[in-house]
Amino acid sequence: MISASAPGKIILFGEHAVVYGRPAIAAPLAQLRATATVAPGESGVRLVAPDLDSAQWLHEADQNDALAAALRLAQTATGIRQFPPMTITVTSQIPVASGLGSGAAITAATIRAVVEFLGRADLLTPAWVSALTYEVEKIHHGTPSGIDNTVVAYEMPVYFARQQPHNHIEPFAVAHPLRLLVADTGVHSHTRDVVLDVRRQWEADPDRFETIFSGCGDIAQAARHAIEMGQVAEIGRLMQANHELLVQMTVSSVELDNLVRTAWQAGALGAKLSGAGRGGNMIALVTKETETAVRHALFASGARTVLTTVIAHNTVRLAQS
Repeated sequence: MISASAPGKIILFGEHAVVYGRPAIAAPLAQLRATATVAPGESGVRLVAPDLDSAQWLHEADQNDALAAALRLAQTATGIRQFPPMTITVTSQIPVASGLGSGAAITAATIRAVVEFLGRADLLTPAWVSALTYEVEKIHHGTPSGIDNTVVAYEMPVYFARQQPHNHIEPFAVAHPLRLLVADTGVHSHTRDVVLDVRRQWEADPDRFETIFSGCGDIAQAARHAIEMGQVAEIGRLMQANHELLVQMTVSSVELDNLVRTAWQAGALGAKLSGAGRGGNMIALVTKETETAVRHALFASGARTVLTTVIAHNTVRLAQS
């Protein structure tokens, strides 16, 4: 029996604009994970997802089923003609449709477990896992930026820019720990739908949206500098500015705006939505002194869950309340 896992992720700066070539910053949620376990079977390939109360045979799975697609990609990439009988069981602590990279984490964990089960652990570099995960992300998101698969495969905070022929991926230094609250609105949002809607708006009014995207890119670059310099107050200010541009992009929501405003009024240094938007999660930058007050305010304003995440020295520590 082989098991593998992959973390969730949060986008700190640059969501949506990253699809259009601007930089973004993201970090893994290392203790909020998806896990895939592969065990020998008696016949065929069985796909089991107990969280979804789902079980199916690979040969019966739809072509657009993401888990089945991950297996087929792994088969092609490893050159295996036929899978041995096996059962793949996938579980996840990451809420779906919440902007925390659930789909990418499940895919990466599945690829790692299956490829190791097949005896090809030598292939499992972060770059290789990321590339295969990206192909499956196209099913989830249509035109993915590449940032989710990058963060969950490399498991480190990254400064990311979508480029040809190769994406720019660079770990960044964290001069001062960043204490973040990640609050869930409880509203499910499908990334693919939001990404496609932003594309429709961009096609209808490219000048306006290119200006917004460039503003987000400038903020991401400034945020990287602020993170490397330990300028925590400036990071908070940039979060507020990024959220305002996301509002202009029409990807915020009443619930997200409410939690962002609540966090700010309760003492957060800054707050913004994180991920695709129109539901899902927001993040708030706090200090040890303000964390409790901001958390209580977020719950009082309707947050379903609040995670505390500390990003420091290229690691992420997480606790849930």
